[in-house]
Amino acid sequence: MIGFERVSKWYGSYPALVEIDETIARGEVVVICGPSGSGKSTLLRTVNRLESIQAGRIRIEGRDIHAPGTDVNALRARIGFVFQQFNLFPHLTALQNCTLAPVQLGRLSRSQALEQARALLARVGLAHKADAYPAELSGGQQQRVAIARALAQQPPLMLFDEPTSALDPEMVGEVLAVIRGLAKDGMTLICVTHEMGFAREVADRVLFMDAGRVLERASPAEFFQRPQHPRAQQFLADIRLPFDAR
Repeated sequence: MIGFERVSKWYGSYPALVEIDETIARGEVVVICGPSGSGKSTLLRTVNRLESIQAGRIRIEGRDIHAPGTDVNALRARIGFVFQQFNLFPHLTALQNCTLAPVQLGRLSRSQALEQARALLARVGLAHKADAYPAELSGGQQQRVAIARALAQQPPLMLFDEPTSALDPEMVGEVLAVIRGLAKDGMTLICVTHEMGFAREVADRVLFMDAGRVLERASPAEFFQRPQHPRAQQFLADIRLPFDAR
């Protein structure tokens, strides 16, 4: 599904990404974790060209997405992206937020888009909030609408950039439950998160990053029980895992 080939990026003289080589299979759920400033979100944002790269290639379904002439809008239409801050249109209802792109891009008629949007809001547990505006929703509800909106484009790939970091603790579970459901449905997911319990439960594979490099890649069981890289060992010790990782 996705191939990173010696991908590097700098901010001035600062190396944000350093020769990333990674392959993500169709249907795989990958969690990227690591300390703040390690390059996690930057790597994620290169996948839909919210960030440029200076070296290497990123291929999605075999196509070099950073090649000159790439239709960025067409690329992004096939990649769902859920941000830390929900980024809903405040003047539109939940239902309107979920119908806007499919109608404007001409993929669905208005009636088809409405039918799909209602189904997606029901999927994330918010059928009863279809006519509510973002200001009338809790943070967890807004993020679930944002997930429904991303799914409205029927993307084969979903990216989550710390989707629970802006939420109060009691709202985290409701958002993770929706992502957990997508994973069970077999969708290809990449999720940057600090929720290690979620990573342990849902991920097929965990990538640990620090200083712009992937230092460890492993199954959740291997990563949490037997981390190999000293930096990963220190990271897990410092966050005081809320479960028995021995």
